[in-house]
Amino acid sequence: MKRIVVKFGGSNLKSRTDISKLLKVIKSYDVPIVIVISALFGITDLLSKSFEKIKKDEKAINSLLKTLLDKHRKIVIFAIDDKNSQDKVMDSIAERLNILGKYLLGTHYLGEVPDFVSDLVLSYGERLSSYLLNAILQSNGFDSEELLPEDIGLFTDGVFRNATVDFERSASGIKAAIKGSKIYVIPGFYGISKESKITLLGRGGSDYSAAAIARCINAVSVDLWKNVPGFMSADPKIIADPVQLKNLTYKEAAELSYFGARILHPRTFEPLMEKNIPIRIYDINDIPEDLTPLTIIQKKRYIREGIVKSVTHSEDVGIIKLRGPGVGIKPGIIAEAASALNNAGINIKSIITSQTTINFLFSREDLEKSYDILIKKKISFVDNTAVYKGIALVAVVGEGMLEMPGIAARVFKAVSDCNINIQIISAGASSVATYFIIEKKSCMKAIKAIHKEFFSEDNRRNQ
Repeated sequence: MKRIVVKFGGSNLKSRTDISKLLKVIKSYDVPIVIVISALFGITDLLSKSFEKIKKDEKAINSLLKTLLDKHRKIVIFAIDDKNSQDKVMDSIAERLNILGKYLLGTHYLGEVPDFVSDLVLSYGERLSSYLLNAILQSNGFDSEELLPEDIGLFTDGVFRNATVDFERSASGIKAAIKGSKIYVIPGFYGISKESKITLLGRGGSDYSAAAIARCINAVSVDLWKNVPGFMSADPKIIADPVQLKNLTYKEAAELSYFGARILHPRTFEPLMEKNIPIRIYDINDIPEDLTPLTIIQKKRYIREGIVKSVTHSEDVGIIKLRGPGVGIKPGIIAEAASALNNAGINIKSIITSQTTINFLFSREDLEKSYDILIKKKISFVDNTAVYKGIALVAVVGEGMLEMPGIAARVFKAVSDCNINIQIISAGASSVATYFIIEKKSCMKAIKAIHKEFFSEDNRRNQ
């Protein structure tokens, strides 16, 4: 039986109005759906920030559990009318919280948070929201059932905090569990290792969960209901009149997500590309009667006349420069540095080399730790190691970028005309993206200049 995997964010359960929209969306589907749900808004952050308090103070556990219970009770009261049903739902939520409390108590006595405990605790936001959503659906007459990743066998490679789904191991169990015509509700964000340990799929990983499940059941599509109007030619907070992007390839969407567009988890596309399962993006604040998506992402290539489809940015970047005569051509230097960083679980966003300098690009949160590792490593031929903050990455994305002469020249001229100095350029690493590094203070000006160059009224054709 063909199904659609539908993913909702936890913000879709914040109010009575939000839940009404969600129920309207679910009713609009005429084929069986599998729902993947995120934690209620702010819950994962709340759990994450609680660890330090709980290690020091046992009373912080009951305070946290009460806060979680109250937040979910508030939704139960306005979403479910029957008092007896409300009580049953709250009893079940309390049972899950009691189990969570035991893990938190263990953390307090240990005085530390092992990786497997951290991942398990942080998964509880989704465990609570999936139970809650299933109860809401059943109270509204839907034939639905909650399935947990550990019950259906959503297996991962066992890496804590940022696991990868093992599709070969997972497919048979998930197919067997999802049967008939009922609606299934599955918490996103986590899977299990072959040792049955809970492993998270990375921050924002519920999109990736939805894609993984879609691959395992060979779904018709993955439908993502967001609070934004799909992918745009730029961030609407920066550009007043961005162009709606109706068609994107997997590569374009992946690069936009990687370089700063926060609409999708960057790994959402990996499970779907081989089977060409499309991603359809909708705005839950503007529900179309015929379910026509705002943006559809698939393998089919569509080249815009102006090539560039979107300009995006990230300020979550920093650079560490390794300097020394010939470091860019001496064998083994990059491997030695990368190995040390990899052993510490640090992701290198990009590497750009020259004769005398190797530039490592990191997320800002990894800068200090990465610097310490590289300094202690004392890599041969490296005379100086320096950290650069206060920078931003700007990327332009579009199919055909390497095939059409002059695109990069137009990008860099637009930036140069604003008297903005470009510190590092990377072109050609991706067939659909070019990016560069500038001072953070010049970022907004650069984005506006590039967008004007490619999306002036004369260029808004064939999008």
